[in-house]
Amino acid sequence: MSGQRPLVSVVIPCFNHGRFLGDAIASALAQTYTPVEVVVVDDGSTDDTAAVAARFPSVRYVHQENAGLAAARNTGLRESRGAYLAFLDADDLLLPQALETSLELLERSPECAFVSGWFRYVDADGVLESIDVPPKVPADLYLGFLRGNYVGMHATVMYRRAPLEAAHGFDVSLPACEDYDLYLRLAAEHPVLRHDEVVADYRQHTANMSRDLTLMLPTVLAVLRRQWPRARRSAEHRRGYRTGWRTWQMHYGPLAWEEAARCWRSGERRAAIRLGLLLVRYAPRYLFEVTLEALAGAKKRVSRSIGRRLLRVR
Repeated sequence: MSGQRPLVSVVIPCFNHGRFLGDAIASALAQTYTPVEVVVVDDGSTDDTAAVAARFPSVRYVHQENAGLAAARNTGLRESRGAYLAFLDADDLLLPQALETSLELLERSPECAFVSGWFRYVDADGVLESIDVPPKVPADLYLGFLRGNYVGMHATVMYRRAPLEAAHGFDVSLPACEDYDLYLRLAAEHPVLRHDEVVADYRQHTANMSRDLTLMLPTVLAVLRRQWPRARRSAEHRRGYRTGWRTWQMHYGPLAWEEAARCWRSGERRAAIRLGLLLVRYAPRYLFEVTLEALAGAKKRVSRSIGRRLLRVR
């Protein structure tokens, strides 16, 4: 890259994750690429988020009344100045080469709206657990997004500002999956890229939003449903849409089934029933398949029991 290097903005929305925020800020400031601006958007936190941000003089701190993750990201979009943006959740981390790797690709492909990479799973203390291996995707990355969210972690994404602003940022009406919704909208209108470099750490802990099955399954299907008017125009996209519908049902279905069983065993009957109703409404395919498996298992047990009785009679 020649001449003046473009400014990259790292937006860090934070709601009561002050205990992790310092690590996130430090990772954004430790990039091999410069210039970088870091904008922390405090979404009405009641913990020490403001005090943590104040420990970093170069960081811009913006406070707003609690409005949710999508709104906090949009605030960061408005308050930042970079030609390129990355959104880092306050409990996650960027690896040192993250911005440089993504920016090089976007600079070479000015028609592209965003680029994504790979990530690692770490525990609450930042200890490495595993490296994500993204699924294979077709050359048509919009089709890839119809089939499922191959990105997996938002911090691996770098956006070009112009198409992001033209798309009006994140949809604040969505309680979750606003990143997946944005990927679909942008990929439907612009070329997008991906690379195979690991650029971020995804911290796993008990407060991860993705653990809320009653939130995630209905929302992700609602996001996908929005794409049907466009997807229906081609046979390939129709097939991709239907694959995505099955993919999400079969991803969250087993998790909901296991959680419902755990709740039932522990006496949390209302929670178990709520999860059961969730499966009936949003993942009937999985519920049908698991019911067939249960019936087949019961049939085998009955057959074995009858066989043992017949042997005893003889």
